[in-house]
Amino acid sequence: MVRKIIFFETHFIEFYQNQDAKVKEKIQYVFELLKQVERVPEKFLKYLTGTNGLYEIRIEYQSNIYRIFCCFDEGKLIVLFNGFQKKTQKTPKKEIEKAERLMSLYFEQKDKQNG
Repeated sequence: MVRKIIFFETHFIEFYQNQDAKVKEKIQYVFELLKQVERVPEKFLKYLTGTNGLYEIRIEYQSNIYRIFCCFDEGKLIVLFNGFQKKTQKTPKKEIEKAERLMSLYFEQKDKQNG
């Protein structure tokens, strides 16, 4: 079982570049899990209820919590959208809305390319 991870636009890259080396290592570690483990534990990947197929990749490092939004495309492709550092218990609505907007754009562009 090997999944491929891609990113849509530059939101994830910008988030990633702003992290320190240890956080980047942890992100890479979780990405390796996503690529290779068939049933990824919810500790690392959770479906967001009430969304249209949006997941959050969950990363914890020391006492910091990070989230990266993504979706699956064609089963084995993980498409990354935006990421952020979580400061409260609840995921900010504006981050979810941004991810949903990016996901819609991704599929619209894909449909145009394939249409």
